[in-house]
Amino acid sequence: MTARATKDTNDGGAPGSRETLESSDGGGWTEEALLHEVLVSPRKAFIPAADTEVIERPGWQQLLTPSLRTGGLNEVTFCAADEGEIEALIDAAMARYAAHRIHFRWSVPPGSQPADLVDRLLRRGFTESTVHAMVGPTARASEGVRGFPIEAVTPATADEFTSTLARGWGLEPEGLADYTDRTLASPEQSCRLFLARPHAGEPAAGCAGMFLFERSAYLLGAVVLPDHRGQGIYRALVAERQRVAASLGVTLATSHARESTSAPILARLGFRTLCRFPMLSWSPEGG
Repeated sequence: MTARATKDTNDGGAPGSRETLESSDGGGWTEEALLHEVLVSPRKAFIPAADTEVIERPGWQQLLTPSLRTGGLNEVTFCAADEGEIEALIDAAMARYAAHRIHFRWSVPPGSQPADLVDRLLRRGFTESTVHAMVGPTARASEGVRGFPIEAVTPATADEFTSTLARGWGLEPEGLADYTDRTLASPEQSCRLFLARPHAGEPAAGCAGMFLFERSAYLLGAVVLPDHRGQGIYRALVAERQRVAASLGVTLATSHARESTSAPILARLGFRTLCRFPMLSWSPEGG
């Protein structure tokens, strides 16, 4: 693998290992198909905001959303560039985000080029973290998981979802409300949003999202508010999304999990890591 991505072959026969994963059509998953589902399909896991610019060409995908300065939809999601052009591409990307004072991420998954891309970004002042590309089955997801009231977000609870998301991730709420409304109004319902409560009728303690693809469900954005962490709410949000996916005939769940936070939790819930890759972040001065 290039650009520091590493493949994890130690599944240990865990519940989420390839021996127990089946595709939605009843067949088994090859390792190549799993890697595609966990690395390539999530590049489509977004609903554009009103001002989102999607920049796509062979070997490049980038999202720019000025209204979400501290949140998502600002990322170079894939780069496979020649050594002769990469410095100009980095310059251009940083300049565009800096013009809007936007914090953005640069993913370096398997297949990224050039091989020293991470080192080049680090020299520019980016910070590096490690992401686990993980897969797990949707069946029997709730076994051993403490139950909490979890509900699908509706227009009536959209503001509560937006507030919980902003507080949990430390985001600026401006722009998030419109994004929530657009997600709920999406005719394909490809993205489902969830709220978790410590008890029925109480304010939300956490939230999460899930994108539904033809063969998999991509889990993203789960967060639990600080006062409610350590109680099992994050696990319950994972299990509920797996349950919903299974009810729709989807047998595979995928996620990009931070090594320092959610990856160990998902591993205990039966997910396994297919590969690890660097995620780099950068904020302009004053951003």
